[in-house]
Amino acid sequence: MKIILASQSERRAAILELAKIDFEIIPSNYEEKMLEQLNIEEQSKELAYGKALDVFNNTQGDRTIIGSDTIVVKNNKIFGKPKNRADAIRMLKELQDDRHYVYTSLAILIENQGKYEEYKEVIKTEIIVDSISDAEIIDYVDSEEPYDKAGSYAIQSSFAKYISGIRGNYMSVVGLPIDRVYRILKENEIL
Repeated sequence: MKIILASQSERRAAILELAKIDFEIIPSNYEEKMLEQLNIEEQSKELAYGKALDVFNNTQGDRTIIGSDTIVVKNNKIFGKPKNRADAIRMLKELQDDRHYVYTSLAILIENQGKYEEYKEVIKTEIIVDSISDAEIIDYVDSEEPYDKAGSYAIQSSFAKYISGIRGNYMSVVGLPIDRVYRILKENEIL
């Protein structure tokens, strides 16, 4: 049974490697777009599902496709990946000295001997960020770490020194709720 990660995310791949799960990478070509009619949790699940389904539809045979998406939210405002340096600075200024939430969705699509199963879920984690000076924000943004990251930060990077609290699943914030992935793969006798 092939396990395929529908993502080019180095973080998600590293999490699967940490769990000693053999997998291959086939990046999704799914066009991510926000659907206004969906709430944040539904939106997050839809993005992960779209990525997984794109790869599922372009592969054959017995396989398990893992799709995931991460959205950072504060006061119902979504903080995606920064468009540029100024956008990263703006996001970090808004996120500092307060709490926000990280929604990481998971979609697992399994075809095994003609039988199809799918799982879609979202994990919500609360993050508390300390006060960060303008100089510290600029220093972090100039490090190149915040780019290609929802909310303009990586919790597992040097940004960790600004995080004073986390309530929920740390690995979900990094990019993949590996405990759920592992349980689903075991329940389906893939591992």
